[in-house]
Amino acid sequence: MDGLGFRHEQDRYIAQQVHADRLHQLFRQSVSAVFGSFLAVIMLCWLCWERFDHNVITWWIALLTGSTMLRILMFVAYFRSPEVQRTPQHWERRYWVTLVISACIWGAGALAVMPRDDLLAQALVMLFTVGMSVSAVSCYSAYRYMTVVSISLVLLPCTLWLLFQPSAIQVGMALAVLVFASFVFSATRSLANAVETAFRLTREMELAHSISTRAAQTDELTGLKNRRAFFEHAQQLYSHCRNYQLPLCAVMLDMDHFKHINDTYGHQIGDQVLRQMGVVIGKSFRECDVHGRLGGEEFAVLLPNTSLETAQIIAEELIESISGLMTGPVHCITASVGVAALNASDNDLHSLMSNADKALYRAKARGRNQVAVAE
Repeated sequence: MDGLGFRHEQDRYIAQQVHADRLHQLFRQSVSAVFGSFLAVIMLCWLCWERFDHNVITWWIALLTGSTMLRILMFVAYFRSPEVQRTPQHWERRYWVTLVISACIWGAGALAVMPRDDLLAQALVMLFTVGMSVSAVSCYSAYRYMTVVSISLVLLPCTLWLLFQPSAIQVGMALAVLVFASFVFSATRSLANAVETAFRLTREMELAHSISTRAAQTDELTGLKNRRAFFEHAQQLYSHCRNYQLPLCAVMLDMDHFKHINDTYGHQIGDQVLRQMGVVIGKSFRECDVHGRLGGEEFAVLLPNTSLETAQIIAEELIESISGLMTGPVHCITASVGVAALNASDNDLHSLMSNADKALYRAKARGRNQVAVAE
């Protein structure tokens, strides 16, 4: 993949992560809003109990209870779902549906309970609807259109009704609310952009750190772990197998006559051979295995949960794969391999590696291009 394609893949990955981050923040921030909107209705009806129609109050609270329960069930399902399923594709549509239902009930209910000839009660209703709008800004800050839609559904029914009333006070309240809404709508864009930028910067920093960490642990030529990274991971694997008494085998591999390849065909051909070795080794082992280039033409592999007999078979298959490699003028590439198994006499990782290394030298002494097992 060229640099432009790699950058495009990075941008696409970051965009997906930012979208998921926005969704996670939406669910975390809006849990309290579900209960807050219901409590706001209860408080408003309590304050204006003598001023509102009790039948309308009953219907409003009943409908809002239903929508609140629907949203609570959605939140429970979200937080109980596996992390991999908490994606915008799974949950954004559901959230939109429950939000629109709840906001419609809130806005229509506020208009229904509002007395037609009681300015104080009308002012209290508008005060509560404006309060709901302010809470929407804080809860749905990562989703600008969600904020705008929820505010509109809550505010507009009562505001439009007041706007066409004969009283100057009523019209003044409606105009004040519209001015407030226009400022809020303008602010939501900046707020949503700021939230998205913060998420994007965080993800870009994480990706850069991941790339730099991987680069520091990777052998540039073969793509395998470098010496330091190999021994760090190998020590962890060794300790795990030692503590839980699991079988562990070490494989040491050294290419045959590699100096002759470099001297005869040049270092560029030698580097191509090493790259091919990295590909073969990377494809020959499991994800749980730890493999790396120790330096020069020497490689090492740790095989957990593997018997000595199985490790020997794997090593022989590896030698056979290497013998089939061809790089330019080099038609014969071979390697010698030593295999050792963890036993009670191994006091540390280096003892196990040393046994495999001794077996490797026996393979060299016996004529190369073969596997030797530690005694």
